[in-house]
Amino acid sequence: MGISVTQLLILLVIIIIVFGTKRLRNVGTDLGDAIKNFRTAVKSSEEEKNLENNSGNTADSELAEKQTEKSDTQV
Repeated sequence: MGISVTQLLILLVIIIIVFGTKRLRNVGTDLGDAIKNFRTAVKSSEEEKNLENNSGNTADSELAEKQTEKSDTQV
């Protein structure tokens, strides 16, 4: 039920005849660039998310320190 090697070769030959090698090479290059840009965007968004989480934790700890200082001075 699967695709045999000869069927894949026939399909590859038909694709090369229809599109040509130059256009297929351009499609491959464009696809590679798109994947690279996608990975870069995902990585940068993860870094931004981590920075936001870290800055939020810092703000919370600073707030807690100020509250403890206030309670110490009031006692």
